[in-house]
Amino acid sequence: MFDRNLKETVLYASQKFPVITLTGPRQSGKTTLIKMIFKDKAYVSLEDLDNRLFALNDPKSFLNMYPDGAIIDEAQHAPDLFSYIQTRVDTNKVMGEFILTGSQNLLLSEKISQSLAGRTAVLQLLPCQKNECAIDNNNLYDLIFKGFYPAIYDRDIDPNLYYKSYLSTYVERDLKSMINIKNLSKFHLFLKLCAGRIGQLLNISSLGSECGLNNGTVSSWLSILEESYVLFLLKPHHVNFNKRLTKQPKLYFYDTGLASHLLSIDSEKTLKTHYARGSLFENFIILELLKNRFNKGLESNLYFWRDHHGKEIDVLVDKGQSLKAIEIKSAETINESFFKGLKYWHSLDDKNNDLHLVYGGDQVQKRGDIQVYPWFDSYKIE
Repeated sequence: MFDRNLKETVLYASQKFPVITLTGPRQSGKTTLIKMIFKDKAYVSLEDLDNRLFALNDPKSFLNMYPDGAIIDEAQHAPDLFSYIQTRVDTNKVMGEFILTGSQNLLLSEKISQSLAGRTAVLQLLPCQKNECAIDNNNLYDLIFKGFYPAIYDRDIDPNLYYKSYLSTYVERDLKSMINIKNLSKFHLFLKLCAGRIGQLLNISSLGSECGLNNGTVSSWLSILEESYVLFLLKPHHVNFNKRLTKQPKLYFYDTGLASHLLSIDSEKTLKTHYARGSLFENFIILELLKNRFNKGLESNLYFWRDHHGKEIDVLVDKGQSLKAIEIKSAETINESFFKGLKYWHSLDDKNNDLHLVYGGDQVQKRGDIQVYPWFDSYKIE
């Protein structure tokens, strides 16, 4: 059992909202966390076909089985429940009465906006942060290779076996229920090509031509993969947006272990010499920043910046009144060239002075106006 950083946010939300909705990838630990926090609350899973049919055919009677509320796992399978839950919580006015979980964010979001808007806190649980499930492991590339799904650490599972099973058991099953995939081998190729583009600007036409898909299908598959918490798109920053700045997002995965598996990386040793080493390191650091936000119940405020000359900042953290600029380098030794992008960003406007570098080494340094963090301290950048 891992102590998850989202726990305090869930507890706080359960005192302020009648419904808590927790989304995230399959196997990220949603059910374990919720059952640990709400030990005395009834639990029902709509993955169970009998429970699902009951909820679908007679939602009112189904809810009456739980007079004190319940944890309803994979709630998206019975969308008609949501309007009945609305009526129930509006009548009872009990905080934390229902806890809903789901791994298909699109279906949950649609029903929430229709029935539970203003009545539910929507939280997201991604695979573990480094300090949650691997605190004793300071081997950077072993962590990136293994990824951060709790079961890998809890049950000491070989990552190669885990991700092979994860793809076939969860990703393919969920996606088959959401889109009509006629050619599974083509979809596997699509996933692998996406993994090979981590940290790159998204070019839908190029991606489609490599796997024989039209632009509409590529866009549809990307959207479904986002909603299923397989990958996400980091958007360019929008302030002072003009024709000279890129408008394309960058592609990343919600777990570096899954991405490594798709790239046929079979060990930490292979990863260290792989062409995607730097991209996977960048993905890992961005995930740590993203998880930090989600674990506090906040939306992502992460962007990147790139102009038409190719000048780039890996991450801009939008603080509302200011921007925090972060460069990410996988090398273990600091090189003066690492600071070029940050210095250029500062030269554009002297207000651009919140500057940070995260690298693959282990030293905390201050280089002029730039704060340098080792990879294991990246969570300290907020």
